[in-house]
Amino acid sequence: MIHLQNHVPCASNLHGSSSPNRFPPFHINERHPGGREPEHDPAVHRVTGKREKISQSRSVPWFTHWFRARRTKDDEMRKGFTRKPQPDAPATHVKNYITPRGLERLKDEHRFLLTRERPAVTEVVAWAASNGDRSENADYQYGKRRLRQIDGRIRFLTKRIEAAEVVDPEARRSGQAATRVFFGATVRYANAARAERTVSIVGTDEIDLDRNHISWVSPLARALMKSEAGDSVVLQVPGGTEHLTVLEVRYERIDVEPFREPPGSEASGKGPPRRR
Repeated sequence: MIHLQNHVPCASNLHGSSSPNRFPPFHINERHPGGREPEHDPAVHRVTGKREKISQSRSVPWFTHWFRARRTKDDEMRKGFTRKPQPDAPATHVKNYITPRGLERLKDEHRFLLTRERPAVTEVVAWAASNGDRSENADYQYGKRRLRQIDGRIRFLTKRIEAAEVVDPEARRSGQAATRVFFGATVRYANAARAERTVSIVGTDEIDLDRNHISWVSPLARALMKSEAGDSVVLQVPGGTEHLTVLEVRYERIDVEPFREPPGSEASGKGPPRRR
């Protein structure tokens, strides 16, 4: 019979016995009764510290961290759904230079969408919703999409109207304000080939190339700005540079295309008939 007594560690082996089969010195971890760590020897103090940190992190079950992270994520989502929506920031930081007739056109469109088109589309959406299943209801889905478009346009027009800085080209001017090119000026110029052209500098909401109305932030308007009759300006174009000669600067009435109801709108009564 083989005796295994010498191969089994005893209490004396754990406490520094001189037996050749003794194990390295260990001490019982108070935080983890079932585990053992090396003693705090100065040579392995750093390693021992790391092991203590690991043992501390392992003292909490893994699923506890998962539940905590899940609860935090759920709280954030709940706050996102219950948080009050932030109002649109007013667009008053940048001035919207515009002529009186251009501002009138913006107000007419805003009034039409707010008082006529939106109520008409809302009525169509309510009628379509009363028909039953909305998932396959084309009238309902199109009406809701149309309402989102109208609301977006109304917000845009509201900001543009609030930030409007009206400049009347027909107002009386004196000094350099009457002879140099500024907002609202009508300029006649010629290029290097002596081809003449007349443009009117208007706001970004009044651009009409058929009427030769250009925006005051366009490259051509920036090149002509603050020049007077007889001056030569340089226009930067994609193909290089172009030299222009200012022939005449005047301030007169600028006609802007008035707002007209779009064809096929619900408010015009030309849309498809609805069953009531």
